[in-house]
Amino acid sequence: YPMMKQQQQQQQSPSQDDQAPFQTPIHHPHPVHPHFTGYDINSTSDESTNICAIFLTALSLLLVLVTFPFSLFLCIKVVQEYERVVIFRLGRLLKGGARGPGIFFIIPCIDTYCKVDLRTVSFDVPPQEILSRDSVTVAVDAVVYYRISNATIAVANVENYGRSTRLLAATTLRNVLGTKNLSEILSEREIISHIMQASLDEATEPWGVKVERVEIKDVRLPVQLQRAMAAEAEAAREARAKVIAAEGEQKASKALRSAAEVISMSPQAIQLRYLQTLNSIAAEKNSTIVFPLPLELFSCFGARAMQMQGGSNPNQQQLQYQEQQRPLQQQQQQQQQHQHQQVAVGPSGQSPEGPRLVIEGDM
Repeated sequence: YPMMKQQQQQQQSPSQDDQAPFQTPIHHPHPVHPHFTGYDINSTSDESTNICAIFLTALSLLLVLVTFPFSLFLCIKVVQEYERVVIFRLGRLLKGGARGPGIFFIIPCIDTYCKVDLRTVSFDVPPQEILSRDSVTVAVDAVVYYRISNATIAVANVENYGRSTRLLAATTLRNVLGTKNLSEILSEREIISHIMQASLDEATEPWGVKVERVEIKDVRLPVQLQRAMAAEAEAAREARAKVIAAEGEQKASKALRSAAEVISMSPQAIQLRYLQTLNSIAAEKNSTIVFPLPLELFSCFGARAMQMQGGSNPNQQQLQYQEQQRPLQQQQQQQQQHQHQQVAVGPSGQSPEGPRLVIEGDM
């Protein structure tokens, strides 16, 4: 009967969830990371002060006192400036977090510790065979720089934070580059590095690891693709060279046209140009035979050209041209006599007079 009455009272009384639908959350002075699965450093005192722990602690302290001062070599430890120490007592994380730098004390037999290096560490990501978005297979390798931001979490949340970070970097590299085209992989390395750094930093935050930098080292293409790209680049360079050469010839032709127009307006300039040509021929030591031609032959050609260009009397134009050439003929004859000593003479022994016809051949 008392048991039946107690069951009826339990059925009539509201449940615990109905009595307190809203519960006040417990705020810890030092909140624990949401991914932390190890020992809670803010746990209540009754979890760490059980009878067995007190007994073992007292026994260890007694052993230290008995073996003093030799026990100091086991109790006193030194941590460098770039290191931190995470201490476990009887398998539980000791309150207060990581120790260091400097001197810290441990109790032999019940305390164990783990040193963590806070300096920046770099490692190479092995070359990854990646299929890009445009179906091109490339081999890409990278280098990652990281450091430990929280020694306690790095020891308690992951077994080997270094190896885990390396594996995660390799998979992240494949995932990021798999969404890019080949042109983007080759030209946007800095953007890809920033994307990888942000992705790795977010993934390694629960491990107490801070990824500082990611760099793409090398992108290796297949041999056939390298040859095709080299041929394409060479064709583009040749096309640019042809365009530049054509532009240069166009500018040179304009300059020559302007010079020809200026020279054609002055017969004296034509004669000087002719003499310069003779000097250049005489300076060269080659098998050249120079045959003299009369100057009047070119005068006839010039008169005929003027007759074809203009509609005036051809005889009058020829007379004007001869009058213009007469004062230069005497000067030309004197200069030809001087040039005759430098220009090679043919087997017939004829002296050069007036304009010369040049025939090149073996002597």
